[in-house]
Amino acid sequence: MLTSELAIVAYDRGRAVPDRLTRTSHGHYATYAERMLRVYRTGIGRTRADLHRSVEGIFADEPDCDARRIRAFCKLLDDASDYDEDAKGRAAALRLSVFDLAAKLHPLVRETDRLFETGEAAAKARIARELGRPWEAIEADLYADVISCHRLRNFKGYPSPEALLSRYNVAQVQAALYRAERMCIRATADFKSILRYAKLARLLHEIRRTGPSAYRIDLAGPASVLRETRRYGVNLARFLPALLACRGWAMEASLVTPRGWKARLALSEQDGLRSHLPPPELFDSTLEERFAAKFGAEREGWRLDREGEVVWEGQTAFVPDFVFRHADGAEVLFEIVGFWTPEYLAHKRETYRRFRSRRILMAVPAASLREGASIPEDILVYRSAIQVAPVLEALERLRARGRRE
Repeated sequence: MLTSELAIVAYDRGRAVPDRLTRTSHGHYATYAERMLRVYRTGIGRTRADLHRSVEGIFADEPDCDARRIRAFCKLLDDASDYDEDAKGRAAALRLSVFDLAAKLHPLVRETDRLFETGEAAAKARIARELGRPWEAIEADLYADVISCHRLRNFKGYPSPEALLSRYNVAQVQAALYRAERMCIRATADFKSILRYAKLARLLHEIRRTGPSAYRIDLAGPASVLRETRRYGVNLARFLPALLACRGWAMEASLVTPRGWKARLALSEQDGLRSHLPPPELFDSTLEERFAAKFGAEREGWRLDREGEVVWEGQTAFVPDFVFRHADGAEVLFEIVGFWTPEYLAHKRETYRRFRSRRILMAVPAASLREGASIPEDILVYRSAIQVAPVLEALERLRARGRRE
């Protein structure tokens, strides 16, 4: 994905318009895309900086190309690449050895005379002998831990020039969403899929039923989150390819412009943006995945169902992360809160009150609680991971309460 610095967004009369390449205005960019892909396909062993210079050269005579657009292409190409990054610190150790040997030969000059007798070429040859390697090999590895000097090891690439250009268009919308305060999605055909991806991305969400098989999903944006706004913004951006892969939706986001104004970004499946990425694998759903793996399919009479059901009361809808079903017929809906704001937690509690006829267990991060706050029996507090034993205890408490009622 792109960083916020690479976002190119025009703000026109309250509308946000991310940079977009079209067949009408940018049909010739297909040739540029093919040349960029060729640079990377044939660039194994070249440094990142060298590859970027080659990409910049492709656009040298193109009048319609913002410098950020070129850097964005480089970022997308890098995202599809594997680089040797010297994770073991060999380059730093090599520099210490080279500088230590060179210090003994100072002062070094390019051309020797009676006063300065050690030349650069002689010093390099001596250091190479001491280290038992050709100087060319030493020089190539000397700064291998610097990002611009990383060498391309593998290029997974894009299936076609058109795929790269399509990815650019989607990436610019993603980058624009870093400034989102909120996002509203109206969904019909693929509502459950859209909501599942939003929940996997740990997005703060509210759901309302607007008609038969019609729902409104309100998502909080990174500009409204009190903590970890960068990670939340990345999650919201990663949600976009999944949304594009679904049917029957329209999205409107409210953005905060660099000058602090409000702007509206509208998008629907009719706009023609396409994502060829596999959305489910893009999300960080470690919290749920680890808990499900630890709990297993069934434990102490409780069966874990990961395919949440849609329940509603009036116009308010609720879809839990998990459903626990006991052998005796008891059922508990389980909701996990990741990112949070006080307002979001208050809304969740109000939603649960509307569904008080259902047994609902909510797991909340410890950081969301005030010091000394009382914890109801239907609230489970976790720090970095959700443990199985407290969940089972809470399930049994709710099951016992259900029998009493």
